[in-house]
Amino acid sequence: MRCLITGATGFVGRHLIAALRAAGHEVVGLARESADLDILVHTLDLNDTPATTTLLKQIQPAWIFHLAGYADNGRSFQEPAAAWAGNRDATRSLYTAMVQAELRPRILYVSSGLVYGDAGPGEHVFTETDALRPASPYAESKVAAEQLSREFPLDIVYVRPFNQIGPGQLPNYAVANFARQVVAVERELQTHVIVKGNLNARRDLTDVRDMVKAYIRLLEVGQSGEVYNAGSGQTYRMGDILNRLAALAHITLQIDDQSDPNRQADTAVSRADIRKLQQTTGWKPEHSVEQTLTDVLADCRG
Repeated sequence: MRCLITGATGFVGRHLIAALRAAGHEVVGLARESADLDILVHTLDLNDTPATTTLLKQIQPAWIFHLAGYADNGRSFQEPAAAWAGNRDATRSLYTAMVQAELRPRILYVSSGLVYGDAGPGEHVFTETDALRPASPYAESKVAAEQLSREFPLDIVYVRPFNQIGPGQLPNYAVANFARQVVAVERELQTHVIVKGNLNARRDLTDVRDMVKAYIRLLEVGQSGEVYNAGSGQTYRMGDILNRLAALAHITLQIDDQSDPNRQADTAVSRADIRKLQQTTGWKPEHSVEQTLTDVLADCRG
């Protein structure tokens, strides 16, 4: 199968490339900037609709994994316009280009579990039919991109992934940030781990290497127009994740709490009901959190 990945050079894109190639698929990438990858990557801004149309005609993809977009939930509070341009506007441009190119590939639109927002006190398991209450510009732009997707006559499957972690993730995400700091303490380059988020928040965490396999299965057997939650189905307290990283590195953990008051609206509890995904695809996570954290630390150590 000829597959096109938008946002191919990102954290998830690199793992998806590896999984698709291992399964025998032909993979082509699209990204705003070039990168040293084992596949052909076209450099393009998705908001350039004419150029995107021309490229789609050239590639003729059978599957498209639409990963590209603005991805930093926390930073979106400071730059909401960038979130909207990267998620809603770029998605509209991609779909418009597909219509103009007269192509109808099978598409996976990768949304976010953050579209559900915060259910309030206690833990709530989010199902695909729950109301959407986005609590950040990032999440709002993802909701808007989902909604406009339904305006196009295309074969689109929707996935709402919850938090993905694993080797290669940038340090502006909590677990990757913790791991890099733990390694710095291990190497005596710093004495404390600086924390800028809520350590009592609970997150549904999934190894990215498992998540991309769910994405592939959804394009294989997912129903067009349907939404699927993707995650581990269980939550982990972020403070406990930090403690596990410290224990794996055999360091004494000292914390410098610099929590950002601007993140007060951020979701405190987030857990996915993944029964629909599992019933449709047979997928289940294979990596334990302990193994993922071990691999993340190894990646940080180089």
